[in-house]
Amino acid sequence: MKIGIFTDSYKPYTSGVVTSITTFKRELEQLGHQFFIFAPNYPNYVESEEGVYRFYSVPAPTNPDFTLAIPVFPGMKYLLRQLDLDIIHVHSPFTMGRVGLHYARRLGLPVVFTYHTLYDQYVHYLPVAQELAREMTIKFANNFCRQVDHIIVPSSEVSNILSSYNIPTPISVIPTGVPVERFKAVDCDGNVLRERYGIPAGNKILLNVGRLTKEKNLEFLLDAFARVHRHKPQTTLVITAQGPLESALKQQAVDLGLSLERDVIFTGAVPFETLIQIYYSADLFVFSSMTETQGLVLIEAMAAGLPVVAIRAYGVADMVDHGINGFLTACDQDEFTGAILKLLNDDRMYHYFRNNALMKAEQVSSQNMALQMEKVYQQLINTHVHRRSRVYDWLSRMVP
Repeated sequence: MKIGIFTDSYKPYTSGVVTSITTFKRELEQLGHQFFIFAPNYPNYVESEEGVYRFYSVPAPTNPDFTLAIPVFPGMKYLLRQLDLDIIHVHSPFTMGRVGLHYARRLGLPVVFTYHTLYDQYVHYLPVAQELAREMTIKFANNFCRQVDHIIVPSSEVSNILSSYNIPTPISVIPTGVPVERFKAVDCDGNVLRERYGIPAGNKILLNVGRLTKEKNLEFLLDAFARVHRHKPQTTLVITAQGPLESALKQQAVDLGLSLERDVIFTGAVPFETLIQIYYSADLFVFSSMTETQGLVLIEAMAAGLPVVAIRAYGVADMVDHGINGFLTACDQDEFTGAILKLLNDDRMYHYFRNNALMKAEQVSSQNMALQMEKVYQQLINTHVHRRSRVYDWLSRMVP
């Protein structure tokens, strides 16, 4: 199959959407399929990947790391005909998603849409009229869902939300999956964080991975860790990511009486191989986001044997089995802090959760998820070819 991907974000930007695209691309290419990526360009980024076509773009006003594509690409229809795509897969209902849908319809191709994000949960970036924006965003995304041939969602909770909107488009739940073989292949002694940042050998390391943005609810996490640290001083929180709130979060940590050299460590963004080593260096994964549709980092953490403490939110419940490989709590400081301390203080429970976390990651491997995606693609292509064949036969009978 030749698959065209239209996305509003791609490398070098880091996000769950980009991880999803690159993960499925790698797995499906190993199965013999071809990918062509259509995405915004980024300042000073030199393209090194074949089959990637960049649209001119401008920096996003609320996030300078993110760029917004200008939906003009001279010769696009000719290029797509030359590529001879079998299917188009779009990854947002916005600029590039609309571009992909437009050309799918012009070329008579089936179009898949992955509903990565609960878009209405991001209206806090707007300075005014947030409730109106939330309502309009839901209507906009739902309208787009009705125009595509198939919807992929990363969790059953997102599927239930879309079903509640009476969207008739078929939906498949296919999480991104984790490349567990890459975790197994890493030669790591589990001391990368301690050696690189001077964390004492006796400290328990709590890890969070995710962009430093408002929707990740990291202010809550820092407050919770301060409470954990008071009860159990030999603990360190490591936050691995980058984002616009980094300075504010560092200041909050200092205001809470925490040291940025010993108690709370911000590593910035790291390559995936280094991230795997960081996972193996930690003792517990803590997750406070309220807006996840999947929370891929949860399964990544489990692939390194980390139990999880997370807030019970959209998408998270599919990834974390409460009382088996982690704890799910309300967005409540007492409950969240209590769950962390319970795991840190109970070795027997900790090791039970750890073994179950490894098994969960195997179930949601990227290889298994790619096979499910391949099946959806093939069924759509077969159905579409059959539909076009019936239309052609009908026209042939109508025209003498």
